[in-house]
Amino acid sequence: MKRLLVLGLAVLGAATLSGTAAAQDKPRCGAGNGTAATGAPIKVGGIFGNAAPGDFSSATDAAKAFFDCVNASGGIHGRPVQYMIENDQWNPELAGQAASKLVRDEGVVAMVGNASFVEMSVNAPLYARENIMAMASGCAVSECFESSSIVSTNQGPLASSVGAAIYAVEELGAKNISCIGLAIPSVGNWSCGAVEEYMASKGLAGSSVLLNPAAPDVNSGLLEAIASGADTMLVNLPAGLAIAVLGSAKEQDIRDTYKWISSTPLYDRSVPGALGEYWDGAMFVNAELTPFDGTGPDNVHWLSVMDAYAKAEDPRDTFSQAGYLSAKFFTQMLEAMDPGDIDVRAKVTAAIKAIAGYRSDLICGPYYVGEVDRHMPNHAGTMVKVSGAGFEVVRECYEYEGPYFAPLIEAEKKFGLR
Repeated sequence: MKRLLVLGLAVLGAATLSGTAAAQDKPRCGAGNGTAATGAPIKVGGIFGNAAPGDFSSATDAAKAFFDCVNASGGIHGRPVQYMIENDQWNPELAGQAASKLVRDEGVVAMVGNASFVEMSVNAPLYARENIMAMASGCAVSECFESSSIVSTNQGPLASSVGAAIYAVEELGAKNISCIGLAIPSVGNWSCGAVEEYMASKGLAGSSVLLNPAAPDVNSGLLEAIASGADTMLVNLPAGLAIAVLGSAKEQDIRDTYKWISSTPLYDRSVPGALGEYWDGAMFVNAELTPFDGTGPDNVHWLSVMDAYAKAEDPRDTFSQAGYLSAKFFTQMLEAMDPGDIDVRAKVTAAIKAIAGYRSDLICGPYYVGEVDRHMPNHAGTMVKVSGAGFEVVRECYEYEGPYFAPLIEAEKKFGLR
């Protein structure tokens, strides 16, 4: 059933209450007993990137909001979470320093909510050496999904792009897709390359156009994609650059010449207004997590936690959903542990790797970890299209396929999840 996602949802702006009423109405998390946690804190780290080419801080903002809610609701076995966050500023050196500070100096038991283009590439070996797990929320590079020590609630550009391509082939009749991405190692070539592999597996054509992230020329990139002979343009870029590509396409008035699809970054409340009427009904976007107006309990709780414990200006976007979910799953896992083990890193790492079959209405399938070399539990999504001032769901939860996902599906069979 199709649903309309309207921007500026009333649920995001609940009326201000009196101090007493507000305290009573605040959501509860974890133990949920309404008593502030006391005792020695459980140290948890998080790293995000905020500089060009984008701000991924909404993931750690949401994780912090959830942990603040946990601490106000009795903590974990009565103890509060001390959530320490660092910004890598998309700088590899700073990313390494941030992880060393949190993992070695502070002795955190796990990393939760990480979201960056940079830090996973730099720090995956450190996490493996230090026997610490990162339950990330904003993975964007191959090392994040192809590491024994990192698992994310978001899909990243590869799964999201392939998901968009699958929809285009099955529903729009696409035969030749050009994927426009960024020439960032382990990002553009990796994700757009998987689209090419998927298309080849179907006997169809695919190509990649990778823009220089330091000086992206969207006009030249679009012309290169056109020259490839594609009938479908897959925009696999941060939202600002994606909007610029579509602006160039509008100037050339080529909307109806091609089919237009995108990975998740264009699923943002600001996008329909930025694109304008020209793209109404013509731009199809993959959503990694549930639509923002989802009525499931976790989606509703995410918004209430953000309203109660985050800043009003903190985005309520896909990364925010993913940050909330990583923190929720981490809390659920700690609550099931022996209280004496929850600040012993080796015990926490083992418990994270034992996660199997966690469920949430925020994601289409089960969340699991396991003792494996790669992790991508979230590889089923939703497709929406730009519709008026918001988005309309055109295909609900569907599984992705293609060469990249075959070993993941086999692993899920071994875990008894299929």
